[in-house]
Parts: sequence; structure tokens; C-alpha cells
Amino acid sequence: MNTNELKSIINQLGQNARKASRFVAKATTAAKNTALRFAAAEIRNHVDDILQANHQDLNKALQQGLEQSFIDRLTLTHKSIENMAQGLEQIASLPDPVGEITDVARRPSGIEVGKMRVPLGVIAIIYEARPNVTADAAGLCLKSGNACILRGGSEAFYSNQEIAKALHAGLKFAELPTEAIQVLNTTDRAAVGELIKLNQFIDVIVPRGGKGLIERISNEATIPVIKHLDGICHVFIDKSADMNMAIAIADNAKTQRYGTCNTMETLLIHQDIAAQILPPLLTIYQQKGVECRGDTLTRQLVPNMIAATEEDWATEYLAPVLSIKIVADISEAIDHIARYSSQHTDAIVTNDWTNANQFLREVDSSSVMVNASTRFADGFEYGLGAEIGISTDKLHARGPVGLEGLTNQKYVVFGHGEIRVG
Repeated sequence: MNTNELKSIINQLGQNARKASRFVAKATTAAKNTALRFAAAEIRNHVDDILQANHQDLNKALQQGLEQSFIDRLTLTHKSIENMAQGLEQIASLPDPVGEITDVARRPSGIEVGKMRVPLGVIAIIYEARPNVTADAAGLCLKSGNACILRGGSEAFYSNQEIAKALHAGLKFAELPTEAIQVLNTTDRAAVGELIKLNQFIDVIVPRGGKGLIERISNEATIPVIKHLDGICHVFIDKSADMNMAIAIADNAKTQRYGTCNTMETLLIHQDIAAQILPPLLTIYQQKGVECRGDTLTRQLVPNMIAATEEDWATEYLAPVLSIKIVADISEAIDHIARYSSQHTDAIVTNDWTNANQFLREVDSSSVMVNASTRFADGFEYGLGAEIGISTDKLHARGPVGLEGLTNQKYVVFGHGEIRVG
């Protein structure tokens, strides 16, 4: 496909999405829920077709010699397809944010001023291996009244196209335009470059994938991007922390899953309790195969530990590797986080509420926690039902982005014939 043909295809997708966005923005909650539930039923009815399409993708990935971790993310099973269907049903059961009016207040002039929640418009989601993102992202966009353009990884091409059939069936059944959910039917990598510059039709880009993909989108897009790059998450164990609680949290935050963006990568420990808490923690990490790397003070207590480098403090391992630093007090812990954190999720374990409040106020991350594992930083655990991603930006959405994060607010004014004078 030549450049002009590709530009024409992407441009047409944008036009179709913009037109469809007007219809889904005013669609009733009942219509959107009907589409989601019918799509869930279609996914169940076509499990074998989806598995067959996924088998094509897997064969191609194996022929290309892709890593096993990538193959795992690409693989669909009866259980994961059922989870996909249940996810759409869960989104249908969530409250509809569109049209909600809040903060209404009467002004001295007599007018009443409030805010109404409205869709963003057209959202483009660019993602890599996981085919389930096709259903999740489309479901969230539809429920929040947005049209979406989905560009999945070429490795999941057949799976994504098959899942899209179920989504389109749901839209047709609910008498909503199928252009509200469009999945690119080309594997041409140049399509991404065209898509992220389609300012006239697309309102927001959401990249989901590895750091390389997100950096590229962030650097090249001429459209606002909702994203996070790294998940360099910290847990600080304060001197007043309950030892059993601190050990449980530091264990869970690192070892519950290694390859997630809310996994702890650096453990900070107050110097007054380091000698007491390090031995039981290191025993747990050793049993679970976690490689620990420590600063000078940590290695004085544990001489055989690998020395942490400057690069370690700034690394998202996504692996059973952990950096450990002993700090003098909470201020040093916060300073370290300010220097190295990716502003994703950071936690303190403490029984000192003054220190907890200081940590909450001064740590500038999208999620800041007291006495809880960083692994809770996701949309489902926050009660959002689902999420389209995590945002570490400071404009619009921050933290897990669910239905509310896919909408914005506009001012609405209710008058009674008032006119402005003077």
C-alpha cells in the first residue's frame, strides 16, 4: 500500500469516527448497555472462531521466534474469552457518567451555574499484544459516549478482527453506528504515524504497551496523549511501621506479580528499623528468587548483596529484581522519590499519622498510598469497574483512567430571564 492510499484510509476512518461520535454521544444508556451485552453474547457464541483466529496469530508469532512472555500475552483461552465477555457486561452495569450535572450553585445575579459531564469525542487506542484490550477499550469508550479507533499490534491482527465482529454485531443490534468502533484492518506500521496526527478528527490518543511504543507516540503525536511511561514505584517503611504489616506489604508489592506497572521497584527503609526488618524480608525475597541490590548502608548490613548503581534507582525492572536503600528519615525518602519516581504509585508504611499526611501531601504521584500495597493501583481495585490505562499526566485524567476519565466537563447555566447589567 502506498503512502497516499494509506493516508486516504486513515482519513476516512477519522471522518467516520467523528460522524459516529455525534450519535454515541447522545445515545441512551439503555442503547449502549444493549450493545455491550449483545456483544458479550456474540463473543460467547463465537468462541471457536475467536480461538481459531488467535491460533493463526500464535502460529505467526512462533514462526517469528517471539519471546515466550509475548506469546503468553497474545494467547487467548476459553477462560480469557469468557473474561472478555464478562468485562463488557460489567461495563454495562456501571453508572453512565454522560450527562451528569454536578456542583450547581446560584449566583448573586440569579443564574445557576453547574457542570455537565460529556464525552471526549473520538479516542484512538494504540496497543500491542493483548487481544482482550480490543473488547475492553471499545466497551469503555462506548459506555462513556465516545467513538474509538483501535490499532492493535500486527501480531494480534486476526484475533482483533474477529473480536471486532462481535462488537459491531452489538452496535447493529442496538441501532448504533458500527463506525463508533473501528479496528484498523491493515498491519502497515506507517498507519500509526498517520493516525497520531489526525488532529481534525481525533481528540485523544491512548497508547498501551511497552515504553518504546509510548515514547514514540508521545514524541510524534500532534494530539493530546493519555499515558504513563514507567512504573518506578516505591514503598517506604517508616520507623513507626508495624513490622508484620510492613513485611507483608513489601512482599506483596514486589512478588505478587513482577511484570506490572504498579509493582514496587525500590524499597526504602528507615535506618532505625533496617537491621530488624531486612533479615526476614531478604529471606522471603531469596525464597522467591528476587535479586536484591542495595546502597552502601544496606550492604553494610548485608555484605554479600549486589551493589545498587545510579541506574538501578531509575529502572523499571518488570522482573524479580529489587533495589533497596536505607534512609535517615521521611524527608530523605521523599527526596529520593522526587528524584527517581515516575509519578505512578508510591506508598508509605507507618503508624505515625503526621508522617503519613506529609507523605500524602509531598509525594507527587498519580497514586499515593498509606499502609497498602502498590499493587492496588488499578481501575478495578479503585472501584472504576475497568480502566483504559494509567495516566501520570497532570491535565485532565490522572491515575487509573475509567469511564469518568474518558469524559470531561462543560459549564451549564440555568437562567430565569436574567440579563447582565453594569
